[in-house]
Amino acid sequence: MTPLGLPDPGKWDDLTVRTVSGLAIAGGGILAILVGGVWFQMLAVFVTAIMVWELWMMIRPQVPTTGALLAAGVASVLSGLLVSDRALFLVFMLIVPVVGAAVLKTERKTFFLFALGIQIAGWGLVVFREDFGALWLLWLILVVAATDVFGYFAGRAFGGPKFWPKVSPKKTWSGTAAGWVAAAVVGWVFLLFTNAGWDIVWISALLSFSSQMGDIAESALKRRMNVKDSSTLIPGHGGLFDRFDGLLGASLFMLFVALVVDVPGVAF
Repeated sequence: MTPLGLPDPGKWDDLTVRTVSGLAIAGGGILAILVGGVWFQMLAVFVTAIMVWELWMMIRPQVPTTGALLAAGVASVLSGLLVSDRALFLVFMLIVPVVGAAVLKTERKTFFLFALGIQIAGWGLVVFREDFGALWLLWLILVVAATDVFGYFAGRAFGGPKFWPKVSPKKTWSGTAAGWVAAAVVGWVFLLFTNAGWDIVWISALLSFSSQMGDIAESALKRRMNVKDSSTLIPGHGGLFDRFDGLLGASLFMLFVALVVDVPGVAF
């Protein structure tokens, strides 16, 4: 707050650049989702590979070549998995995490767990698009986007107690709760023009929480590695990992639900 009690304009200094780059990412992503097929698959492969590269660079920036080779390995594995038996996906996805962990002298478990999670989440988004179509993948992404956008504005506008200050010092309870409400509203809107039942409302809220946990996990990683952003690829947002950490959390949650609840077409 300013001395006169007005909102501090400095809080919004990054809004313009965040908005422009965010809209550009959203436009390209939505187009790929609507087109589907190999276009969305290759986008998912590319983004996943870049995030694994960013992960490596946060842990061991002194050896960028190894990070690039591991990213290429991720792209190769995922490209093959998209046309292969889904039951074998986990075995092949272990290759890059195991190799990367073996090369590292420190943070082996960190790289292994995050690299594996990133790959599974990226693969899960492709499966979700193939099995349920563009509409429901857009629902998942809109839930994550609403969580992020409304959480950002509510947190900046209202402030208040921190959600988890030791891990994510900027995240507030006001922003967190606003994300849940916004996600539930997205679910309610989809309820109006689809055959989904009322469960979609609370499922959307749970997805919101899962996306926030994805953000928290990446924040914890960055604090552990003592870096501000995963990279500088996206103006106002940092890296792809910074931008898609929430989507990764939501994707992993949906895959977990599929394993436990036996959702037709996704259960494997």
